[in-house]
Amino acid sequence: MYVRALMLPFFLVITFCGVAQEFTEELYETYDNYKETSLDKRRIKYAQVRSLLERIAVNPKFEVHKVGESIEERDLNLVSIGTGDINIFLWSQMHGDEPTATQAIFDIFNFLNANEFEVEKQAILSKLKLHFLPMLNPDGAERFQRRNALGIDINRDALRLQSPEGRTLKRVRDSLNAAFGFNLHDQSTYYNAERTPKPATISYLATAYNYEKEINVVRANAMKVIVFMNNIIQKYAPGQVGRYNDDFEPRAFGDNIAKWGTSLILIESGGYQNDVEKQEIRKLNYVSILSALYTIANDSYTDISIEDYEKIPRNDRNLFDLKVVKLTYELNGKDFIVDLGINRQEIDLVGHNDFYYKSIIVDQGDLSTYYGYETFDASGYKLVIPRIGKWEGTTIGQHVSEDMLKQGIAYVVTPLPEKGFLIKMPFHLIGNNFKLPDFRLAPGQNPTFFLKKDGLLTHAVINGFLIDLNKPMKDQKFKNALIYR
Repeated sequence: MYVRALMLPFFLVITFCGVAQEFTEELYETYDNYKETSLDKRRIKYAQVRSLLERIAVNPKFEVHKVGESIEERDLNLVSIGTGDINIFLWSQMHGDEPTATQAIFDIFNFLNANEFEVEKQAILSKLKLHFLPMLNPDGAERFQRRNALGIDINRDALRLQSPEGRTLKRVRDSLNAAFGFNLHDQSTYYNAERTPKPATISYLATAYNYEKEINVVRANAMKVIVFMNNIIQKYAPGQVGRYNDDFEPRAFGDNIAKWGTSLILIESGGYQNDVEKQEIRKLNYVSILSALYTIANDSYTDISIEDYEKIPRNDRNLFDLKVVKLTYELNGKDFIVDLGINRQEIDLVGHNDFYYKSIIVDQGDLSTYYGYETFDASGYKLVIPRIGKWEGTTIGQHVSEDMLKQGIAYVVTPLPEKGFLIKMPFHLIGNNFKLPDFRLAPGQNPTFFLKKDGLLTHAVINGFLIDLNKPMKDQKFKNALIYR
């Protein structure tokens, strides 16, 4: 009997793990049924969120309450659902340019409102009461910037509470005294899982509550749920989960909320190959969060070992958009071998609804400890300085631009359009009076040059995009070049 008593909890854990795995797999496979299709780009605005909240507010399954206002008097709303005794608090977009989880939250609302998965939803909503505060920083979201209208980082306002957004967050947290808090962010796409070329697509952190980084029950519970989520995400993004730095920051909300007694789970959405708008990462947020709520509701996370938390690789920041390896560069009559690390910086257009790329060389030299989303081995290739060409016509067809590239022309003198800073063709536009500076391969410079091998031009790098001159432009992943005025 004693042996059977010991074996029973273990059997129940194994059984739950199988049920949970089946549930999370179905979440992933059926995601498109619940995706909020009106939010399909990262630069979402308050008006879009407000419209969706108005729809939710008339749904009897949900409670929607205004809990505060931003500096520019945009409403901050709390959406609640569930009848359980355990409060769970989730908030997103504390930084205005970090919207991935905001989109995932509205996907979760659609899931909770649907008729499917009734058994799993009942398990969650009968034990938990979920409280969501989407888009905590609507003023920043309007400008697609990190900080609020006051110019401060809300996540460094937990002590002074200067901002109305920060005061709202503190007041809601205190009123709920939530058992778990989900602090939902985006991180740079240039983070990678420690010592690997894989991007840190999702990074987790059980936030420290003191400088000593001690682990009490509150923090341990967060670690256990993170281990559960990590095991799930590994199925869909293997090796692409990181562990965020846990140095204590006394001004930060996450650290203080953990100190105030809420098990704080930070989720950071990073990068994923060919996912500029982070839609696959949004899906992983959806699966990860709902799976976490399921294990909290079933209390199954308590049997997870916190030692597994430490096994999650740390975040590194050793990724480039394009890494060029072992390129021959002639300087002062001598050949040198260099690696190049190139990043494509996003520059917002007017209205902050779209962007263009303005790339820079971030680093050069020996970059053997760094990685690239795209890597080109330039062994045996020599850098060729780009030439200037001239175009007298009014339009430049695709075949003309390809011919110019094959001639080593990357800058075209032509009458410039009245406004704008980008061109979709694979060359830069310059006016008659523009003086192109002498070519210089250096960090901070725009990466535009050609590659030659065995006496022939084979590739171009235009505004940080690698172009194979032996392939049609329609088959390349080029986005835009620049207009220099």
